[in-house]
Amino acid sequence: MKKPIVEFIDFGFQYRSQSSPTLYNINLTIYQGEKVLILGPSGSGKSTLANCINGLNPFSYEGKITGSCKIAGRETKTASIFALSKTVGTVLQDSDAQFVALSVGEDIAFALENQSVPRDEMIPKVQRASEIVGMEDFLHHLPYELSGGQKQKVALAGVLHDDVDLLLFDEPLASLDPQAGMQAIELIHKIHLEQKKTVIIIEHRLEDVLHRPVDRIILMNEGRIVFDGSPDKLLTSNLLPKYGIREPLYIMAMKYAGCTFTGQEVLSDIHSMDLSPFEDKLKAHFRSPVKRSPIPVRDEILRVEDVSFSYGDGDVLKDVSFSINRGEKVAFVGKNGAGKSTMAKLLCGIIRPDKGEIHVEAENYLQYSIKEIGEKIGYVMQNPNQMLVKDIILDEVELALLLRDKSREEIDVAVERALDMCNLYGMRNWPIHAVSYGQRKRVTIASILVLQPDIIILDEPTAGQDYYHYTEIMNFLDDLNREYGITIVFITHDMHLAIEYTDRALVFSDGELIADDSVFKVLSNDEVITEANLKQTSLYTLAKRLDLEPEDYIEHFIAYERMKKDNEKPTS
Repeated sequence: MKKPIVEFIDFGFQYRSQSSPTLYNINLTIYQGEKVLILGPSGSGKSTLANCINGLNPFSYEGKITGSCKIAGRETKTASIFALSKTVGTVLQDSDAQFVALSVGEDIAFALENQSVPRDEMIPKVQRASEIVGMEDFLHHLPYELSGGQKQKVALAGVLHDDVDLLLFDEPLASLDPQAGMQAIELIHKIHLEQKKTVIIIEHRLEDVLHRPVDRIILMNEGRIVFDGSPDKLLTSNLLPKYGIREPLYIMAMKYAGCTFTGQEVLSDIHSMDLSPFEDKLKAHFRSPVKRSPIPVRDEILRVEDVSFSYGDGDVLKDVSFSINRGEKVAFVGKNGAGKSTMAKLLCGIIRPDKGEIHVEAENYLQYSIKEIGEKIGYVMQNPNQMLVKDIILDEVELALLLRDKSREEIDVAVERALDMCNLYGMRNWPIHAVSYGQRKRVTIASILVLQPDIIILDEPTAGQDYYHYTEIMNFLDDLNREYGITIVFITHDMHLAIEYTDRALVFSDGELIADDSVFKVLSNDEVITEANLKQTSLYTLAKRLDLEPEDYIEHFIAYERMKKDNEKPTS
């Protein structure tokens, strides 16, 4: 019988700075060799639970503990972080925060050096750990020069040679492109099987984690465990939408088709699940007509012609050409380092092309300053905290106009309009630190909208947000596009976002534009998917298993979902 490695008994935790607990009455046992996913919306307590397992609570983040938490039989409130680190290895969401050395090899060796391991023992250990994660050819590289996926591998190697029994992954898919995320899940699964490790994954991207099987899912909400069981039991329940977690696309497609579940189905693997009980309904739904709103023909607002750019060594962008029409919603997708963010900086005038031209409303934008381009094209960074400079919402939103010496009357009119557009007018005098992450995102958007630009570029607008906040911000942006005709460009790794909220996808790979087409065509093209480090969605797999054309199936899904959002019914 397997021994418990994590035991919570009537456990609660309250941060010293808070007036109420973050965790309530946690009763949870995780056994040696298990692979467990801890799932939940933002603020559910899943990160706090993780920090109680690795000892950061209460030793780094002070607070009051009630009940018992034992790791490998050791009560955490009387143990040290150092002692717990012998059992628990943590790979942080932000890999950069975990680096302490100037080369990959030195970073992997850091824990061994702290333990005064002799050099002749240390070098083979570093070599072995690097080989397990596939980074043996990068030992002399600078950690900060690596891709997001490579950084994560180095962070993982750094905790492997402690021979810890439990590996804890905090949001391992954050900021990774789809292919790198899939490889991360495969690597975690490989280590789980080959190294016989207990694995705990903290994530809200359920479908991506289920790329490889997990034994159990712990669903949390408001500091409590609301589900503890198999992935199949969770998928056949209605708990995911109830608690604000996005269901896998293929489960959504099955529900749209009227499929019902008994609770006994095996649904967690789209590749092997038995589709025979659902096939007739799925095909009938696919054949049902849906209202497809034609994309209106609009005038061109932006044109990029043969643009190339380099930061010094080699082209980051090579002969890129495309155009965007007024009122379109376009996704820039591709692997990390493909050139998406560089293209956005070029469009905003932060950097200028080495070769080629960019035209805004048919005029070459080289004649404009960054300040003038900013009045036509707004750029919203991924992290709103990197854009905010004022303490009060009203002050932040009016700042750009004050810097342009606009009259008080002009400022008041424009600010009120921008705040109304973002549903922030009633909060205009609130301190920025008092509002949520999603509301801060709206403040940054309002500070751009006040200039009344024709185009807004948003870098990973939903990164790090649970499904509730994801839906809130995306519906808001959808309304901006529909009601005010603002052209929106998303830079994203999120294929769900591209499917649900955009008209076109521009696919970048190694500095080249390799595809420019409708989302459903791009996500049905095997060649493009492979070259751009994307991954096939589960809709593609479902269509293939039903012997349907993936492009047509995905297009039907998109049309039905958009019609559903507009509260329309399918025509018979």
